[in-house]
Amino acid sequence: MHNVTDSNGNGRSLQNEFALSAGELFGPDDPILITGASGFIGIRLVRNLLDRGFRNLRCLTRLPGKAAKLEALRDHAGDTRIQVLTGNLLAREDCAAATRDVKLIYHLAAGRGEKSFPDAYMNSVVATRNLIEAAAEPASGPRSLQRLVTVSSFAVYSNRHKPQGNLLDESCSIEAQAHLCGDAYSFAKIKQDEIVAEYCNRFGIPYVIVRPGYVLGPGNPAITGRVGIGTFGIFMHLGGFNSLPITYVDNCADAIALAGLKRGVEGQAFNVVDDDLPSSWKFLRAYKRNVRSFKSIYVPHWLSYTGCYLWERYSTWSEGQLDPVFNHRLWHRYWKRTRYSNRKLKTQLGWTPKVDMTEGLRRYFESCGAGRV
Repeated sequence: MHNVTDSNGNGRSLQNEFALSAGELFGPDDPILITGASGFIGIRLVRNLLDRGFRNLRCLTRLPGKAAKLEALRDHAGDTRIQVLTGNLLAREDCAAATRDVKLIYHLAAGRGEKSFPDAYMNSVVATRNLIEAAAEPASGPRSLQRLVTVSSFAVYSNRHKPQGNLLDESCSIEAQAHLCGDAYSFAKIKQDEIVAEYCNRFGIPYVIVRPGYVLGPGNPAITGRVGIGTFGIFMHLGGFNSLPITYVDNCADAIALAGLKRGVEGQAFNVVDDDLPSSWKFLRAYKRNVRSFKSIYVPHWLSYTGCYLWERYSTWSEGQLDPVFNHRLWHRYWKRTRYSNRKLKTQLGWTPKVDMTEGLRRYFESCGAGRV
């Protein structure tokens, strides 16, 4: 592992509404590790922790070129110590260096964009196991870790057999047959949650799992697949009047921060969605109006389900000649009529979205338009 910078900036101390409260577990000088710190959410989490008054942050990034984003926070950091490390969680020595003496870990690093199930498994599941083992049994002395926060996804839910009708919340079932998801990312996130629970219980490490919906904001211009998919030059609108489980990136980072700091939430999972969720129809119309216009065709729910079912049946009949990328499990997770709740997040963590939906969408659309110039 290469130590890129160990910065003690000189500047003003930040005092604002995020000041430490008596109900939080950690003090301003307690060492905190953030993996995936230079990523889309990670960089916002680092800023959030700085704004809360934390002064001893260790930021892990896999690519040296991305360390510049973190180094640029020096002016923002005031008298905070930011240690930026580059390393790979698949390397046990990197895990040992990253976790040394830390009291709190925010684990955001994960495999994203991999089409291969083995690659997704290695970069999400094996990497997480290595991190937990390094923190649980440090070679340099007694264990210092007091809490691990991992970031999961709504993609782990089966979205079937929900206790409260069409409401999806933390009481809903996780997909039991992860290997049949047809989606490497969902498979890896399900397995990551399992390994977190298993290993943290084995080593006696308090943990919290945060499950964001679709994280929206500048830097993530893609239209979520929950709205639809583009194929053959036409966008197939699959979401219809479904609510979209959106969380603005700064609101998401705030929820993740609170999951590490609040007392009494060990072993809990928290879904993260904002208030005033738009329907897929509303989102798509606004995107076309504010970013770019394109052809789209609405596919009714009964037809999209039938298409997924037939695709899956043909894949089975052809013995895998056609990958089962569309299947009934995928349909339930992405396009089934569903409502979403953030009640647990608000009542147990005291979270409220600081960027409202109207402003979040405005910033997102503005960034998408700027990216096309």
